[in-house]
Amino acid sequence: MTTESPQWFTSSYSANGGQCVEVAANLAASRGLVPVRDSKEPEGPALTFTADAWSAFVEYAKSADV
Repeated sequence: MTTESPQWFTSSYSANGGQCVEVAANLAASRGLVPVRDSKEPEGPALTFTADAWSAFVEYAKSADV
């Protein structure tokens, strides 16, 4: 079992007044998971996605007209 801790980061595109999420993508390779949390509440809960689900979401967000 790995003891690797999440290494949180916020996107460089997140300059919208604190309405951001933080992602710990460093766990994708070792655990197959990507935790995501609210940057305003770093001690609060995190949602955890499979690496495949997170990848699909990111690809959709890149291609979506939002």
